[in-house]
Amino acid sequence: MKKVIFNTPDHKVIFFEELTPASAVQANQVLIIHKDEGMLLDPGGHKVFSKLLSELAVYIPPSQIRYIFLSHQDPDIVASINGWLMTTKAEAYISKLWMRFLPHFGLDSQLEGRVVPIDDNGTVLTLGGDCKLYILPAHFLHSEGNFQVYDPCSKILFSGDLGASLGQDYFFVEDFDKHIKYMEGFHRRYMVSNKVLRFWANMVKDLDIEMIVPQHGAIFKGKDMVKRFIEWIENLEVGVDLLTQDIYKVPSG
Repeated sequence: MKKVIFNTPDHKVIFFEELTPASAVQANQVLIIHKDEGMLLDPGGHKVFSKLLSELAVYIPPSQIRYIFLSHQDPDIVASINGWLMTTKAEAYISKLWMRFLPHFGLDSQLEGRVVPIDDNGTVLTLGGDCKLYILPAHFLHSEGNFQVYDPCSKILFSGDLGASLGQDYFFVEDFDKHIKYMEGFHRRYMVSNKVLRFWANMVKDLDIEMIVPQHGAIFKGKDMVKRFIEWIENLEVGVDLLTQDIYKVPSG
């Protein structure tokens, strides 16, 4: 399934879901188009590649994809990177921490020069000549080298695994309180600490955000829903906040 979630004459955002096989974790892919250039976000694994390439070509020729953004190193994000670099002229951006991990996903040596390491403090990329895309630090949410994309042209924050939900059957979150049950378990296990969540909330709360689009699950649409999510995550205990010595025991055998 695909859906155009932002559309003006110069700027489009297309959201793809349910391209993954049923046995795999659900994952979203996103295409940002500004004028005649595109950025593909978190393109997915090998079994997504051919379907996404076909769907994407409806909106823009693959040769006009300028950037491929990889929020972190998980296989549901980077496993297809060799195919994308072979079929486009794009540069791929990923945390500098993961540069030497990509060859383990089959990245050919002759393509390595088109993978650009992102320093810990992030960067700004320009798409279509005049749309600045902000690559925001989101380390330990959940990956040690992790980034998000803020697109001020659409006022969308692409949040990666932060905000992910599993098992819901709707596209946009309409009732935040009822949606919590689809998010809470994932965040408590995968996110590292409340301290990091508070740093993140302080970074983004003054941005002009109309939508938060996670890599898994439903979209938060509208300023009120965005605010609810930021306030919820800012106060959530997760990861090491919840650990006790009881977890760290030699198994009985």
